Amino acid sequence: MSRLALYDRVAEETSSGVIRRYSTSFGLASRLLGSGVRQHVENIYALVRVADEIVDGPAAEAGLAGDGEARILDGLEAEVERAIDCGFSANLIVHAFARTARATGFGSELTRPFFASMRDDLSATVHDQESFDTYVYGSAEVVGLMCLRAFLAVECGGPGLVASHYDEPTRDRFERGACALGAAFQKVNFLRDLHDDFETLGRSYFPGVDPSSFSDAERDRLVADIDADLRLAGSVIPQLPASSRRAVALAHGLFAELNRRLAVTPASELMVSRIRVPNPVKLRIAAASAAGHVTPIGAGDRSGAPA
Repeated sequence: MSRLALYDRVAEETSSGVIRRYSTSFGLASRLLGSGVRQHVENIYALVRVADEIVDGPAAEAGLAGDGEARILDGLEAEVERAIDCGFSANLIVHAFARTARATGFGSELTRPFFASMRDDLSATVHDQESFDTYVYGSAEVVGLMCLRAFLAVECGGPGLVASHYDEPTRDRFERGACALGAAFQKVNFLRDLHDDFETLGRSYFPGVDPSSFSDAERDRLVADIDADLRLAGSVIPQLPASSRRAVALAHGLFAELNRRLAVTPASELMVSRIRVPNPVKLRIAAASAAGHVTPIGAGDRSGAPA
């Protein structure tokens, strides 16, 4: 093994550890990915998580609040762009991410919107609809597009072969589904973290929603919007490559279940507790996803108490 190959392996092993320590849901879903796809998704997740941590607490706890956080985030973005261009970084997480970007065919057209949204978290505290849509696109939808690039590139044998395997309408449909699923994930997290984002971080993401007077009617409106995103994403999953289909179905199912639980939780309770999906339910959804089932989405799914 060459020294570069060893470095590549260590970088990717480092990235793989991030998803397992930070996310039980995505960590569980990633296990259903084909081996050729899994590492790419773990590389993407690791870089996204590091950037998110810069703006969400650890950097501030280290005494770098404000301008210090901004400098670190700017430096990370610059290092990502250099690594994608040249194929190497002294930062192991960035190196692994750049390997994925180069292998699957994406670059600054997706990374720049992502870092712009991360930068917004250092200053923006209240969003209107336009800034909210821009933020969600950069923070979540582009991540879905990065993962989609990995799914298709691995399936087709390289990014340059994707167009010959999938026609433009199919690729467009995949991209709409990837964006919708990323948006749903982000909005679910905003809803269940409403109190913490407001009280701890001083942020209010949903336009027109005042967390201090959050109501059941507002909860219902937000849940319905998330349902629409999940429904669109779910319609695309059966057409995804086999190497990624079950994992995406599992992630979709976990967040659909979480949204159902949010739908039947009083708004007053959402402001004091963080709703979770119990492990036995996660395992039930995982079994269904492994068998090829996609969680249905609809108003009827929210009619009863959480399972």
